[in-house]
Parts: sequence; structure tokens; C-alpha cells
Amino acid sequence: MFIGHFAIGFASKKAAPKASLGALIAAPIFLDMLWPIFLLLGWEQVRIHPGDTKFTPLEFVSYPISHSMVTAIGWSILFAAIYWSFSKYKKGAIVVAFGVFSHWILDVVSHRPDMPIAPGMSLKVGLSLWNSVAATCVVEASMFVIGVWIYGALTQPKDGIGRFGYLSYIAFLAIMYVANIFSPPPPSVHFLAIFSLFVWLFPIWAGWFDAHRSVV
Repeated sequence: MFIGHFAIGFASKKAAPKASLGALIAAPIFLDMLWPIFLLLGWEQVRIHPGDTKFTPLEFVSYPISHSMVTAIGWSILFAAIYWSFSKYKKGAIVVAFGVFSHWILDVVSHRPDMPIAPGMSLKVGLSLWNSVAATCVVEASMFVIGVWIYGALTQPKDGIGRFGYLSYIAFLAIMYVANIFSPPPPSVHFLAIFSLFVWLFPIWAGWFDAHRSVV
């Protein structure tokens, strides 16, 4: 999943309207924010293997620290605790905790059986949505449209940043998603890990334009 995770962030504004969209977006993509760091450290492994699934050329060999069910629960609790310590917003902390764990659930739907249950456990799960490009696009695009619609109906721009920052964000995500489908495989795992670090910019961008929008 890619824009499907962002859909959860946008829709979460309905459940926690006082929370910054930056935090709400960071939560469901948090595991993917950790993943390239662990790749660069050599703690997790991925292989460029076109055809592993029809949707992505990546074979996720090992990523139990960032993407196992047990560690995802741990990351959810840690993320919520840090959020609570800064915001003291109980509902927001609960929502971001569920947001973080939603990443594992959505990845189970999309990945082939390579999603670990816990570090050191051989059992892996996955429903293989990625074996159909068309089905993946329909599911993710539908989620994204609904999530964006919920956020757009709940908030309104205070100024140009709130309007055009928001619209450009949506457009950029959509363009990246389409480009990812048609682009060639990355030249190396190191390039992939470095490029994937740019995911850290998305919560910052979201928080920036969200601060220029008000809840209706």
C-alpha cells in the first residue's frame, strides 16, 4: 500500500479533529518511515526481484523489526505515548495508535505471505492483493478518494497555503502513485533505501498546510 495508508491519515481527522494532520499522516506511514533506516543499518533486507508480485518488483526478504505484527503493536504504543506527552490529547493518542497499527493490517491485505507475526517466528501472512494491479489500484484509489473527501469536508482553508498546499499534496501523491506503477525497478537496494527516506517529508508537509486550515 501507498496512498491507502495516506487515506487512513486523512480520514483520521474525523476521529481526532484537534490533532494535526501531520501526526495523523505520520501514524499510518510510520512503519515505512522506519523501514529505510533499518535497511541502511543492515537490520532488514529487501531484494529487487521483478515479478515477485505483479504490482511491485520488490521481494521483502526480512523486516520483522519494522513490519511484524508484534513490533507494530509496540510501535503503535510508543508513537501514541510520544504524541500524548507533547499534546495531552487523549483521543488523538488513541487515533494515532490505531493509525500506526493500521499499516500492518493494510500490508497484510496487499502483500503476498511475507508479513511476519513476530521477530524470530517463521509464520508469515498476506492476502496477495498485489498479484492484481487492477484490483490494487481500485482498492487504493477508492480509499484515497474517500479519505481525502472526509478531510476536505471537515476542514476549510484559512488562506492560500491551506488551499493550494492541500491540493498540491493530493496531486503529488497521486502522481507519485501512478509513476510508481509505470517506473522501472530501482537500480539498487541502497538507492531504494535513500529514496525512501523522503517519506519523512510527507507528515511535515501535511502539518504545514493543515495549520492553515480550520475544522468546520
